Amino acid sequence: ALCLLVGGGGGNGSRKRKFSVGDFGADEVFEFLETALSDYRMRNKSKRSKNHNSRNRKSSTTTSRVSEAKLRGLRSSVINHCIHMQSTGLVLHTSGNISVRVPGEELMLVTPTGMDYKALQPEDIVLMDFQGNVCQGEKRKPSSEWRFHGDIYAEKDEAKAIVHTHSTFCTTLACLRRDVPAFHYMIGAIGGNDLKCAEYGTYGTQELSDAALVALRGRKACLLANHGMLSLGKDLKSAMKLAELCENMCEIYWRTLAVKATITTHTATDTTT
Repeated sequence: ALCLLVGGGGGNGSRKRKFSVGDFGADEVFEFLETALSDYRMRNKSKRSKNHNSRNRKSSTTTSRVSEAKLRGLRSSVINHCIHMQSTGLVLHTSGNISVRVPGEELMLVTPTGMDYKALQPEDIVLMDFQGNVCQGEKRKPSSEWRFHGDIYAEKDEAKAIVHTHSTFCTTLACLRRDVPAFHYMIGAIGGNDLKCAEYGTYGTQELSDAALVALRGRKACLLANHGMLSLGKDLKSAMKLAELCENMCEIYWRTLAVKATITTHTATDTTT
């Protein structure tokens, strides 16, 4: 017997009826199955639409819990630090990126992709969650490297802000894939006995994000092989200060290596200097 499901969508209104093969011709069976398949697809499409609308409502609710005044203040602070980062030579043109965690939320504000820092307006800074979902109402696309920002916030509760640069001396040593040892006591400000260089990963990929998290274990900054560096802090000011310190340490280390290939190192201790 051929068992056919008739009526409803599989709910209480559905009922099964059995027919012998002889009750239908081949064309009738084909037509019935085609209609059933079409109904099935329409029901699934409707469910997906409802789920999508539900996600949009959730995103909108999440956004509305954050004070607009607070968000605007954070957006403006991101812009100010971007301009500072560019003015100090830590980045060239639109390279690098900055983010800040939104207090009390699993959200972050990230610089947009490919925009001149001096042209940024508060509404250009992108509000998104750590998984890469841009919140409703945002008009820009986030930096292509949003992934390691989100993963660091998810992994490290102490990270409140992140600065990523392509500064000259950090990037030079990153291209050599060299860790920077404790040749100077200020290496201790990074939080470990050296400034580690993460394994190579293509920009914007999960591979790069995973490598950065490994290099950041017990530390607040790292180099990114053939790429640049990143630093984190309790706020944007401290993250930027650490980025500047890393560039200074890398420059001194590079200049020292130019004079003497072997450098005496020691165990660094953390410092608040």
